[in-house]
Amino acid sequence: MKTPLQNFEVVGTVISLLGEGPLWDKKTSKIYWVDILNGRLHSHHPESKEQNTLTLGQLIGSFAWSNSNKIIAALKEGIYWVDIQTGNKELIIDPELTLPNNRFNDGKCDPAGRFWAGTMSLTEEKELGSVYVMEQNTTTQKIAAKKVISNTTISNGMAWSRDHKTFYFIDTPTFQIVAYDYDIANGEIKNKRVAVAIQSTEGFPDGMTIDTEGMLWVAHWGGWQVSRWNPATGEKLASIKLPVAKITSCTFGGPQLTDLYISSARVGLSEQELAQQPLAGALFVVPNCGYQGLPAYEFNFNH
Repeated sequence: MKTPLQNFEVVGTVISLLGEGPLWDKKTSKIYWVDILNGRLHSHHPESKEQNTLTLGQLIGSFAWSNSNKIIAALKEGIYWVDIQTGNKELIIDPELTLPNNRFNDGKCDPAGRFWAGTMSLTEEKELGSVYVMEQNTTTQKIAAKKVISNTTISNGMAWSRDHKTFYFIDTPTFQIVAYDYDIANGEIKNKRVAVAIQSTEGFPDGMTIDTEGMLWVAHWGGWQVSRWNPATGEKLASIKLPVAKITSCTFGGPQLTDLYISSARVGLSEQELAQQPLAGALFVVPNCGYQGLPAYEFNFNH
């Protein structure tokens, strides 16, 4: 078994309250990530060290690239187009207009260019969240939202297998990674089963990504680690230990997608815990970690 390299580095100087959703931009060679609770979108250029922050005026759960000059973002009040140069926002659709105590959390695009995003209660009440798929109707050109998973609590990690036949999903309090049969033609999922069961001592499973070998990488909230799992066997293959407890998500970046970027949080930590974890809320990277990721899918939008 090949163990990932442990030589993590701190990326830039940004400390987030609730850092999440790192995403590599191959066009600009920058890493982007969000601070959910402060409603910020951060970026960092590894070569020039240039940092930028966009303040969006409401909570941001996740975002994805699109084939337009804007990102599609899951904000507190719905799904928006956001111009990352100006910060201008345009509401696309709000699937939970009647649920003001919910917010969007993790989200990603699938291999066909649909944007998937999950919701959760602001107070983390059980089973009040859902997962929606946003897709442009080819006839009307309008973007519609379809609910695909109901009764989730903290909707988190998403990944699709390289052969585009399996969708993996994490509802954090279940301590499970579930797998579904996935139909790329229509975005439908069925045949839910448990791919990985995680012990509570490992920390809560949070954000997730997949590598070229089809193995899943999971961030552990309260677990001080990112782990690598085989979804075919449920076996834990490796772990990267970090100096902060609340690890939130991970993604591959860099020119060859061999750098592992890892986000973290400091929300809810006591003064004593913060003194012990001064880097809580930082973004980390493990350069040339020994594995390679897959490029992020873009939202498919016909102008």
